[in-house]
Amino acid sequence: MTSDASAESITQAVVRLANALGDGTQRLAILGEGNVSADCGDGSLAVKASGSMMATMTVEDVVRLRQAPLLELVDRADHAEGASSPGDVDEALAAAAIRRDGRRPSVEVFLHAVCQRAGARFVGHVHATACNQILCSRLGAAPFERHLFPESVVVCGADPVVVPYVDPGLQLGVTANRELHRYAASHAASPKLLLLVNHGIVALGASVNEVVAIASMAEKWARVLVGAFALGGPSYLSREAVAAIDGREDEDYRRQRLHRG
Repeated sequence: MTSDASAESITQAVVRLANALGDGTQRLAILGEGNVSADCGDGSLAVKASGSMMATMTVEDVVRLRQAPLLELVDRADHAEGASSPGDVDEALAAAAIRRDGRRPSVEVFLHAVCQRAGARFVGHVHATACNQILCSRLGAAPFERHLFPESVVVCGADPVVVPYVDPGLQLGVTANRELHRYAASHAASPKLLLLVNHGIVALGASVNEVVAIASMAEKWARVLVGAFALGGPSYLSREAVAAIDGREDEDYRRQRLHRG
C-alpha cells in the first residue's frame, strides 16, 4: 500500500504537473481545460478533480481512486461495443472512491486509467492551441504522422497514437484503450503522445518533467507545422532518418537528461 508520506508526495507531483501545464504562456490549457494524473503504484491513481483549474490547482483538487473498477467498466463497455449508461459510470466511480469527500474526478478519469495501464506513470491531457489548429482542421492528425525535426522524435517518440473523435468520458477511455492495444501489438515501446482528433493531446511519461516536455514539444511541433504549411508545405524527415534518430544512443542519453529536468 502507498504510505501517507508517498501519497502526499504523489499528490504534490500531480499539482506540480497541473500548474506547469496550466501556465498560460504555453497556451496548453485555459480555464478548466485539461486534466492530469499519476499512478500511485498501489492499484490507485491520483487525478485532477472536475471543475478545478490547472493553473491554480492545489492538493485539495486531487482525487484518489482505485484503478480496478474504472478499468473493469472500460473493458466491459468495450466488449459491449461501447454500450453503457450514466448509472454504470456512477457505480464505477463509487466503487473506485477511496475518500468520499464530495469531489468528483475529471470526466476523463477513464482515459487516464487506460494510459496508466499502458505504462505511463504520469499523464497530462491538454487542449493545446496550435495542436488543435491542426487536429480540428480537415487534415486531422495526418500532419503529425511524420516528423519535421529531430527534437520531436527524441521527446515525443517516433510514432504518436491517433484517437478518432468520440464524446469525452467513458467512450473516450474505451476508444483510447483500443488504439493503445493496437499500438502495443506493433511497437516494442510504450507511446509517449496521443493525438485526439478534434479534441487535444495526451502526454504519457515516467515523470512530471517528461510529461511537460512532451506536451511542450508537441505544441512546438504543431506551430512549426502550421508555419511550414503557410510557406508551401512541410519538408518531412525520411522514415529512415526518424528511425536512426530514435535509436541513437546519444539521443537516448539526451532524452533521459531532459526528462529528469
